Amino acid sequence: MSPILAGVLQLIALIAALTLAYRPLGDYMAAVYSSPKHLRIEKVVYRCIGANADAEMRWPAYLRGVLAFSAAGVLLLYLLQRVQGGMPLSLGFASISPDQAFNTAASFVANTNWQSYSGEQAMGHVVQTAGLAVQNFVSAATGMAVAVALVRGFARSRTGDLGNFWADLVRGTIRVLVPIAVVGALVLVACGAVQNFSGIHEVGQFMGGSQQTNGGAVASQEVIKELGTNGGGVFNANSAHPFENPDAFTNLFEIFLILVIPFALTRTFGKLVGNVKQGYAVLATMGVIWLGFTALMMWTEFAHGGPALQAAGAAMEGKETRFGVGSSAIFSVATTLTSTGAVDSFHSSFTAFGGGIQLLGMMLGEIAPGGVGSGLYGMLVMAIIAVFIAGLMVGRTPEYLGKKIGTREIKLAACYILITPTLVLGFTAASMVLPDALGSMLNTKALGAGSHGFSEVLYAFTSGANNNGSAFGGLNANTPWYNTTIGLAMLLGRFLPMVFVLALAGSLAEQKPVPETAGTLRTEKPLFAGLLVGTILIITGLTYFPALALGPLAEGLS
Repeated sequence: MSPILAGVLQLIALIAALTLAYRPLGDYMAAVYSSPKHLRIEKVVYRCIGANADAEMRWPAYLRGVLAFSAAGVLLLYLLQRVQGGMPLSLGFASISPDQAFNTAASFVANTNWQSYSGEQAMGHVVQTAGLAVQNFVSAATGMAVAVALVRGFARSRTGDLGNFWADLVRGTIRVLVPIAVVGALVLVACGAVQNFSGIHEVGQFMGGSQQTNGGAVASQEVIKELGTNGGGVFNANSAHPFENPDAFTNLFEIFLILVIPFALTRTFGKLVGNVKQGYAVLATMGVIWLGFTALMMWTEFAHGGPALQAAGAAMEGKETRFGVGSSAIFSVATTLTSTGAVDSFHSSFTAFGGGIQLLGMMLGEIAPGGVGSGLYGMLVMAIIAVFIAGLMVGRTPEYLGKKIGTREIKLAACYILITPTLVLGFTAASMVLPDALGSMLNTKALGAGSHGFSEVLYAFTSGANNNGSAFGGLNANTPWYNTTIGLAMLLGRFLPMVFVLALAGSLAEQKPVPETAGTLRTEKPLFAGLLVGTILIITGLTYFPALALGPLAEGLS
């Protein structure tokens, strides 16, 4: 079987699995977030945290809950890393330095999982399980809660109420993420992923000599890092490591975990607003972009020129022979079009244009299908912009899902869109003029290092501000400058957009529904889905075109 055919068959199998899971999972999540009842274990959690889960919240109260919970998470995770050296099961590792502890705490609470350290050489079992794995669950549940709050803004009228953050957080964790993660972890363990609390072992090598390796609760963290679109690995090689991702089946299974909730949330959206066709329109938009990027990435990697590369079956450098080019391309697009950041190959080893596709996927806002929760609310913000543009073209006040899109809504949506480019381009520009920041580029003498080195820095801040977490190799990001600035980019890129999303949700929930007329734009039709795709590519894509021209485009054309 040719590598191209193998890649296409894997893509077809993935689409089939996602199709089978779409309706039952989407309906189940809609029932979870609309149920008036609480499970017994949920009531225990509410008593422990002192929350009244039945109290409705307006958007300022909902936002305070999000920010307070996340701030507590940053503080606790920072302290856990700072005292690691004195804890049991630390594997003899020292406590983490202040700047790196801040960077890591910000990263995992912001659902980014950017790692400026080698996991197996820095973090003990307690930090990995009680710190990082816990944040993988609750940060994902926080994103889902914010998305559901925005959906309630469309579904409710003249109340301003968005539900209860604590109830949404706990339900998303206990009823959605934990059950799927338990089953997924068992699948990974059955296929060979590691799950233990072993210490460091000296392992002999085939060609002589030895190396040190350690185990850990790998499968349980691997499954939630993918399911919650987190991305941080127990090992530095991430999902390219056989302890995390043993074979081709687990590789495809992990891609499925990355995509299943973000895609299924469109069904949840349609159910909660009372019109599943609206969910299908959003799904179609996400699907078109995802399939387009996947096809383009596979073509770019398989068509990479040169007799040596052609004899090897295309650009295999930096890719695992267990997975090959096709599967690596699918994984790469899945992880950069969501906020996952997990990798089964090294992104800086992709072709120059392949690296540009990865960058553009993040720059679009990771909305196809995007992160768990963040992909849906990002896409709905873009839908509001698309409706506004359509209204300008026909001279009619824009409406979406029965709500008028006025001045306030457009200002909030515009602020949402402008935050990430400001962070990415601002921090990248500063890094390119500071000698210490430039000194972190390790391949300054390599062919094309000027454009590729710029791409490394641009990728780092794009990944951080978009809460992705993957990186280009060749950049030493474990410095005070990068640890601090990327940490700030992750926090601001995560929580400032949430401010505007929840304010937008509150504004919509206060409105009275507008009756549908003959002049109402049918947002469940293919025409609107096409308009939405164009809006995303033009408004967000062109924002970054000059930066892409200096980086991957210049490298690819040189």
